[in-house]
Amino acid sequence: MTKSLNDLMKWRYATKKMDPARAVDQDKVEQILEAVRLAPTSSGTQPFEVLVVTNDELRAQIRPVAWDQAQITEGSHLLVFAAWDNYTAERIDAVVEQLVSERGDLPMLRDYYENLKANYLPRDAQVNYEHAARQAYIALGFAMLAAAELEVDCTPMEGFDPDKVDEILGLRDMGLRSVILLPLGYRQADADWLLNMPKSRKSREALIKDLA
Repeated sequence: MTKSLNDLMKWRYATKKMDPARAVDQDKVEQILEAVRLAPTSSGTQPFEVLVVTNDELRAQIRPVAWDQAQITEGSHLLVFAAWDNYTAERIDAVVEQLVSERGDLPMLRDYYENLKANYLPRDAQVNYEHAARQAYIALGFAMLAAAELEVDCTPMEGFDPDKVDEILGLRDMGLRSVILLPLGYRQADADWLLNMPKSRKSREALIKDLA
């Protein structure tokens, strides 16, 4: 029986103990990454990249600067969402050229992105980075749902030193800054204290306001 979206969301949790003996099949990893690729972003810019870290040495370096969270090394794959450090004319122009090649030189397309440059490029680099980071979070949500559909466990992590992760992976040289980490793996059911805890969320009444 196919699980509903809500069933998948109830199944997933922030896995605390992953089984280091079980690796996620590459086919499933690719499906998760495809969900990231297809996720919506502001003006279709996709202003981030995802680094797929399977190298044991790199993950061992990252773990101590990420609050020693074991999932980084016990999972089989570590996804590092890294946002553009700034919007540039070159980066936005590359978006335009891809759109032109795939959709044709549509009326208003170039005007739209010229206006985008006029608004984005004068802004402070930190403002632009934060905007790009928010787009990465949209893709993160799609990655987590795709993982749940495939019954792959994951744990989103903000608890890390971004500067140290950037240094370990050489992100600044790529014009990127790390935003969030997402280890992928499989829950170790007999060792994860959180697994059997009831999911705790606000009630609809506390979270949702209907404005009729």
